[in-house]
Amino acid sequence: MKTRFFIIAGALAVAMPSLAQETYENAKIIQQDLNGTARYVGMGGAVDALGADISTIGSNPAGIGLFRSSRADVSFGMVSQQDAADYSHGNATNMSFDQAGFVYSNRTGADSYLNFAFNYHKSRNFDYILSADDRLQNASQNKLSYAKLYNGLLYPNSYETDVYTPDYDHSYITCNQLDDIYTRNLFYAADDGNAYFYEATGYDFDRAHKGYVGEYDFNLSGNIHDQVYLGLTVGLYDVHYKHTSDYTEYMVPNPENIQTLNVYDERKISGTGMDIKLGVIFRPIQYSNFRVGLTVATPTWYSLTTRNYTEVSDGNYTAWSEDKYDYEVNTPWKFGLSLGHVIGNSVAIGAGYEYADYSSTKTRVIIGSHYSYWDDAWHDDSENDGVMNYHTDATLKGVSTFKVGAEWKATPELALRAGYNYISPMYDKDGFKDGTLDSNGTYEASSTDYTNWDATNRFTLGMGYAVGKFNFDLAWQYTWQQGDFYPFMSYRDKEFSDFDNIATAKSVDYKRHQLLLTMGYKF
Repeated sequence: MKTRFFIIAGALAVAMPSLAQETYENAKIIQQDLNGTARYVGMGGAVDALGADISTIGSNPAGIGLFRSSRADVSFGMVSQQDAADYSHGNATNMSFDQAGFVYSNRTGADSYLNFAFNYHKSRNFDYILSADDRLQNASQNKLSYAKLYNGLLYPNSYETDVYTPDYDHSYITCNQLDDIYTRNLFYAADDGNAYFYEATGYDFDRAHKGYVGEYDFNLSGNIHDQVYLGLTVGLYDVHYKHTSDYTEYMVPNPENIQTLNVYDERKISGTGMDIKLGVIFRPIQYSNFRVGLTVATPTWYSLTTRNYTEVSDGNYTAWSEDKYDYEVNTPWKFGLSLGHVIGNSVAIGAGYEYADYSSTKTRVIIGSHYSYWDDAWHDDSENDGVMNYHTDATLKGVSTFKVGAEWKATPELALRAGYNYISPMYDKDGFKDGTLDSNGTYEASSTDYTNWDATNRFTLGMGYAVGKFNFDLAWQYTWQQGDFYPFMSYRDKEFSDFDNIATAKSVDYKRHQLLLTMGYKF
């Protein structure tokens, strides 16, 4: 079969339909880190049944009910990514302001309290660099767009053959922003009107992620005769995400002497969210220090806005695209069970389990707006994006989080801590970013890469020192995760093997160290 090539023709700005987002982009936003006070982090977060730490306001609201005095805490530190080189758009080491809050404890009886609390913490720190490079054989990003064009997925009634992917067989007309750049600028030769593409021998990829999700928790909690502790937390979220990436493909020899194609992509996501968390801690055995905790958290209801600027260049000409749109994401419900026991006045041991079914994450399409006389404001109307939600259900999984931790008071002033977390994989190992979906999330996509991350392991150590009403705590956290990176989804043509476009997995690592300092004061 004749080899096909394309020529970059000029610059282009496009404005495309706007309303929903894509599974892999959503997954970045809805995950949460282990973060808070240094005591909480140092014990691996396994204090949900032990309580009396302000960071339990978000993981088990009843933990605030164990405070017997008022206090304030503030935490900050540094995160550093191991084996990552500074990239032109990001640094491997960054400072971080992680937590600030207070508890007001109010005695209501001889052995009962009603407590109020507020806490801010950085529930997600996006600062990390992802780098990958690998060989390509008879494949390229633009060849994938060409395959969609050839199979009628970019323009109606051009061809009857469907695109075949491992789990889907669609005949929709789908075009993301890169498809649009390639088809309008790269595929058609002026002399014969035919479509052409390049194949590549390999690629380099670098992406810097920045930003955070800030969580603002408001809590009301208390206890009944020091046997049962109840808590309610309302959480508000503030999303600030940005990534900047450079993707370069090295072309096979060609008559146009184009050696590389470069894709620059910048995307920002911002918005707000809200959820409600309920918790209970009880002592099943009277006068025993053994405690059981139960928690449930509603979905976080996010209203988000995303913006992107994307360009493709061969070194001489550049084609570009940019867009902005609003959408909604609802995270899954979360359920937790925790255990805690205090031995004498010197040892505290905790364990916890949390489950969230991320396959049930819902992407919602904005379909209009309505005016509410109740609050004299306009509100978006939305509905589920059924096609993208089906993809999410096939790509993401239920996640189990196991936490264990311990604290030993070597002296009344000095405490030593350690903890461990295991988080099962969120991604199905056969999942992929499907560029053939008839969904607004596909139309708005400006990158084709995706990573199926495996399980997460966290190791923590900490220490604390109390001086009068002041306390100073340090924690170290090491997070390790492996994943399979793909520059684009693989495509196998049903009729012509020359059109096959296969991207093999490239193993990548995520290793991050966090140092955290908390300063607290009792009042």
